Amino acid sequence: MRAGDMTPSSQMVRSAKAVLQQRILLLSESKKQTQSQNVAQMLFKVPQYKNSKRVSLYLNMGEELQTEMDYQRLPESKWHIKQPGDDDVREDALSTGGLDLILMPGLGSTSNGARLGRGKGYYDTYLAKCSNQGRKPFMIALAFNEQICESVPMSDTDIRLDMVLFPDMPAAV
Repeated sequence: MRAGDMTPSSQMVRSAKAVLQQRILLLSESKKQTQSQNVAQMLFKVPQYKNSKRVSLYLNMGEELQTEMDYQRLPESKWHIKQPGDDDVREDALSTGGLDLILMPGLGSTSNGARLGRGKGYYDTYLAKCSNQGRKPFMIALAFNEQICESVPMSDTDIRLDMVLFPDMPAAV
């Protein structure tokens, strides 16, 4: 961290991301699938999940916990990421009552909710808008065991999650 603020240095963030990407790269596909299934079973027991009517779920990339969604029908963006097309009609969740729950990926997390994302700040920006409108959803990160860290670099604008689910977490859920 730089003296006098809570902003991690870009070198610190790059280093943390490199370590986490290497850990995930070493995971076999069968381990990814097993851990993903275990986390899904845990998620289905979480009261906030069971009681949610409006949920945001990510479409996983190869190094993220699998969300088991059938998204083969979705078009690819210019970055080769499958996502809804530009002409798909989608409601703006903020203007129609907000979300109850957001399930999100990340490169790494701590068990108490600190999250290291990919660096674009999309989730933090959206969550700040939710908070400004008084509609903060419950936030859960879905992670492989290998993504759990003692600490991750966080800046003043990073928003701490309410829960992080990973296969080897203590059975408090």
